[in-house]
Amino acid sequence: MTAQLLTNTSFEIIADNLDNPKGLTFAPDGSLYITEAGTGGNGPSIPAPSGQGNLHYGRSGAISKIENGTVRRILTGLPSVAFPDGSGAAGPHDIKFDADGKAYVLLGYAANPAFRESLGDNNLGTIITLDLSNNTWSSIADITNCEVIKKIVLKDSEVASNPLSLYVDGNRLVIVDAGANSLFSINTDGSNLELIAAIPERILTNPILPGAKSENFDRGHVPAPGAYHQAPPSQMSIQSVPTDVVKGADGAYYVCEFSGFPFPEGEARIYKTSVNGELEVFASGFTQLIDMTFDAEGNLYVLQHMNQSGWKGKPDGALIKIAPNSERTMLMEGNGLEMPSALTIGPDGAFYIINRGGRPGIGQIIRVENHKNISHSYI
Repeated sequence: MTAQLLTNTSFEIIADNLDNPKGLTFAPDGSLYITEAGTGGNGPSIPAPSGQGNLHYGRSGAISKIENGTVRRILTGLPSVAFPDGSGAAGPHDIKFDADGKAYVLLGYAANPAFRESLGDNNLGTIITLDLSNNTWSSIADITNCEVIKKIVLKDSEVASNPLSLYVDGNRLVIVDAGANSLFSINTDGSNLELIAAIPERILTNPILPGAKSENFDRGHVPAPGAYHQAPPSQMSIQSVPTDVVKGADGAYYVCEFSGFPFPEGEARIYKTSVNGELEVFASGFTQLIDMTFDAEGNLYVLQHMNQSGWKGKPDGALIKIAPNSERTMLMEGNGLEMPSALTIGPDGAFYIINRGGRPGIGQIIRVENHKNISHSYI
């Protein structure tokens, strides 16, 4: 898939200095809510799946709100794990509202579920509900359940769970677990956790691996660049790493993937998943997809976290439109769009995007006009 910038799209920064922002959504009252995964803390630690040190626990996760142009943290003290410098954080990952205005927040984890108990009473890897009248919360469901994850992954040495994205479908919550490479559902009352689909690994031919001087990208999940001394194999298995799920007008779930190490360019896909868990490839040719959303006309907007393999150290991301006839339009590429991590469409029709996502202290929320008259396309 080749791309060409077709517009000089500018944006407005409406929030800044956020700590590892991961998800955002509009409430029924028009306020914008943001999840900040935090920066960990000085509490107990667990080993990162990559072997590159430990993730330290704290209660630095937060929910922020933008209302009438004012940004404030309405809920603090939520669980978080991160490296000592605040990078690699997992904590509040996503927030969504149901038809009655009830807020659900997905708390991530990003490690082996077997280690979770060593952090104490932490609620990582669960779904919580918010009481916005007094800004309190309570846990309703455990997604990072060790026994459930083991049954799905079936590889004890590689067991991991990282609930990343949430979709409210009536009285059902649909959850993407980027660690278990799976799509789950659970009732809004916390009952009946079920697997919808496990997204399989696939074979990558002639992979390009990072060299010793490459960017130490995603160090929570990938060994340090200096670990790669051998010649690349002719083939290697890569994980899907699903990152978001939305429901189409056809009733199917659409799941986008980041694609696992070595984060090959042009290999990320969007899957169409029936309620029975049957998978088919809906669109392909992307790089490191992180989020997506439909508009009322059936256009699908997808967000590339980075347009090149992350270990190359190039932060530019992209916003791409996929029309119902499958025509693709590049709406924004680079030009200040750096490592975006989530998007939503506001009541005003504009795009609201988390920029510099997954980074401590410098996360932003930007507003981008939705130029519906764009008609150029690319293949």
